[in-house]
Amino acid sequence: MKRFIVLMLAIVLVGCSGDKITPERPLDEIYAKAYEQLDRKNWSRAAEEFQAAERNHPASVWAPDALIMAAYALYMDDDFAGVITVTDRFMRFFPGHHDVAYVLYLRGMAYYRQVSDVRREPGMSVHALNTFTQLVTRFPNSEYAANARNKILILKNYLAGKVMYSARRDMARQNWAAAIEQLQQIVTGAQETKMTPEALFRLTESYTAIGLPEQARGYAEMLRMNFPDNEWTKKLK
Repeated sequence: MKRFIVLMLAIVLVGCSGDKITPERPLDEIYAKAYEQLDRKNWSRAAEEFQAAERNHPASVWAPDALIMAAYALYMDDDFAGVITVTDRFMRFFPGHHDVAYVLYLRGMAYYRQVSDVRREPGMSVHALNTFTQLVTRFPNSEYAANARNKILILKNYLAGKVMYSARRDMARQNWAAAIEQLQQIVTGAQETKMTPEALFRLTESYTAIGLPEQARGYAEMLRMNFPDNEWTKKLK
């Protein structure tokens, strides 16, 4: 039996000899290092330390705060992919935390800062819109709600602008069915955007082009009633 125990101990020691055993760092030590890096604006290093605090002490009451600070540091470092990853983790483990509104705002801004030219793929704008919408729906009275509502309007205009760009292209190609579908999408789904008057005008043009004057007159009247002083209204014949 003694020989067996010695043999097993030898096997364990050999198996572990290639592994580096890192002792758990005290939470206050990690936090001190994290804030030191934060004060120096070493954002990436600060984020690493805050994430280490959460990993090493996941049951601590400070774990969610560590993730929030990590997300903030990553945002300041323009590491938006990192922000999204960290806020994902936060929402999985701390969905009822009192700072969820801020986390949603930070996540929305990480998407928002990546919104590209109107002619490009709008994936980030859709993600940003969905995140800000979730924020104002769940926390309508939070200190971030007003800014989120403003971003929602900007994003809706952005997305409507992309649809309008595509609709204009289809009109130029006389692809009237595709153009009409996209223009109606703007009128029904983005009424508060600045693209709506132009969409109504171009629907008038499109229906006239395919020989449906009744529908054309209906959209023209809608344009006159809702936007009497708009530049697109003045272009109606």
